[in-house]
Amino acid sequence: MANVLSSYLALARINPAFVIGVLTLAIIDIAVRVGAPHMAHNNYVYLADAFRRGRIWIEQPASYMDVDALPYQGKNYVIEGPLPAILMMPLVALRGLSANQALLSAILAAVSVGTGWEIAKHFKIAPGTRLLLCGFLLFGTDLFWCATLGCVWELAHVCAVAFTLLALHELLVGRRPWLIAVYAACAAGSRFPLVLAIPVYAAWLAIDSNKEQRRRVLSVFAATLAPFVLLWTAYNEARWGVPYDAGYALFYQIMDGYQHGNQPGSPFRLSYIPYQVYAFFMRPPQFVLYLREVRPPFLKFDVEGIALTWTSPALALAFFAPKSRTRTLLWAATILAAAPSFLYYTAGGSQAGMRHALDFEPFIFILMALAAREGMPRWATWLCCYSILFGIWESWYANAYLFF
Repeated sequence: MANVLSSYLALARINPAFVIGVLTLAIIDIAVRVGAPHMAHNNYVYLADAFRRGRIWIEQPASYMDVDALPYQGKNYVIEGPLPAILMMPLVALRGLSANQALLSAILAAVSVGTGWEIAKHFKIAPGTRLLLCGFLLFGTDLFWCATLGCVWELAHVCAVAFTLLALHELLVGRRPWLIAVYAACAAGSRFPLVLAIPVYAAWLAIDSNKEQRRRVLSVFAATLAPFVLLWTAYNEARWGVPYDAGYALFYQIMDGYQHGNQPGSPFRLSYIPYQVYAFFMRPPQFVLYLREVRPPFLKFDVEGIALTWTSPALALAFFAPKSRTRTLLWAATILAAAPSFLYYTAGGSQAGMRHALDFEPFIFILMALAAREGMPRWATWLCCYSILFGIWESWYANAYLFF
């Protein structure tokens, strides 16, 4: 036992980020084994199997998958970004349709937290504060709940968070334009709103390069993105007959009667902004009442989740990041990545917390780290602790009392 502990401590000294990632993986594994449900909507398993067989449409899904498999011109398509399915292909090659998406989800969450540790380390943040920020990233956002569930929507979010943080780490530390482009494309291939952050990455590279380097850096960045754009265009042409992704609009028009669906037009409208403002910033948890008495578990939430004001108030620390070009770029990326969600017709459906916030929370996480460089304010420490505990509670409640 002593030898094992010594080896672990030696590994921690060599690469703490790796250890943090392994611990994250272990925590998620324990949560899954103790009580998190096995995911039902394993669309990415079906899509990975389809890719292996040389097609882009999936077999007629079982009834529990119908909610997100879009029937279109006689075939069934997965409308979410394809990158998680590509990552699932080796596991599907080994296990077939019994492969578990939650395994990939847990690994990507571990990558996210380990990368978050490295980003905080880059800013020379004290280890204790670094650990608190990483705890917030895992539990104070919807990352933990999404990682333990591993359904099609949640896996897409976790995948996007991992690659967005990897892109941001490379922008801060490595600055290799080709690798930033790869990470950015993978994030956008998981969650489409993150395509809007790509111009910010390009601007970041341009601003931090001198005149001699700028053209070369941007050329490499654009050249690396080009194959992804061509593949994405071809994928859409093959599915919908148009070069852009029409899947969400078709799903809105054809299938989704939930909230505002089953009507013509676009799922992105200015008229949905008031609903989204309420969902993101106002929707509260509720008391559990039985015959007008509050009963255990005392608080609950409906399947549309809880606003960030209640789940993740530590995000407010981002507003205290000192003025700098980095802060400006991060806020620009935050606003651009958040914009589609505030125009969308639904806030995420069945969920704990607000999962759509994961599209822009990686950028806010770095803003929080910038604000904590000179030390974490006491109020922010308490808000991080509250957010972590609330996130653990909401994940437990969702897994114990709600059915997904």
